[in-house]
Amino acid sequence: MKLTETLQKYQISFAPVMSFDWKKTPVKILDFTAGNRALEQQNLTQTADFAAFVTQEIEAAGAVYGVGGYNEHRVLYRRSPHFQQAEEPREIHLGIDIWAKAGTPVAAPLKGRIHSFRDNANFGDYGPTIILEHELDGQPFYTLYGHLSRTSLVGKEVGQQIQAGEVFSELGPFPENGDWPPHLHIQVIENLEGWSGDYPGVCAVSQREKYLNNCPDPNLILQIPGL
Repeated sequence: MKLTETLQKYQISFAPVMSFDWKKTPVKILDFTAGNRALEQQNLTQTADFAAFVTQEIEAAGAVYGVGGYNEHRVLYRRSPHFQQAEEPREIHLGIDIWAKAGTPVAAPLKGRIHSFRDNANFGDYGPTIILEHELDGQPFYTLYGHLSRTSLVGKEVGQQIQAGEVFSELGPFPENGDWPPHLHIQVIENLEGWSGDYPGVCAVSQREKYLNNCPDPNLILQIPGL
């Protein structure tokens, strides 16, 4: 059975990753593609300005949180050399972002164990990151949580058991979160391909099919309406 089918099978049992009800809480689906002309007016290299822009987008929509991004062709990665190191830039987003306040608790959607963690401390990178390993119907897979606080890594151990619904981390402030407006990057990964504490969250257009096959839509777990 494909991982997408397995996740669909168990959807009713997943715990919330954050403590708000997506069906009752107003959310803004944020657009970071070239189609959002408002981005052209922003200096995205200045994180404080970028954060103010995100907040304005959310509040203007009468929302409380911002969401979105899976399989989105984003222009905003041009703010960071981290995504421009190869001949072909990386601009396809492989996870879902939840834009909320720093300090917002993050819980595990299902039981698992800590596979690995690290502080990916490049400008525009994940910052503090935790990867959980799970198993459903004998099928192993992973969930990655990026842009956390540094305190989220304190006391963590590889192999540490995490229960469904257990708070194990929190959103970090900039610049310690990789220098982004506060948000959670959550990504589902079938095969980590030898990575530890890190895995590409953005790929080149030419690699889109390969990575999307390995990284199914996190909304199979989150179940955010409208995504």
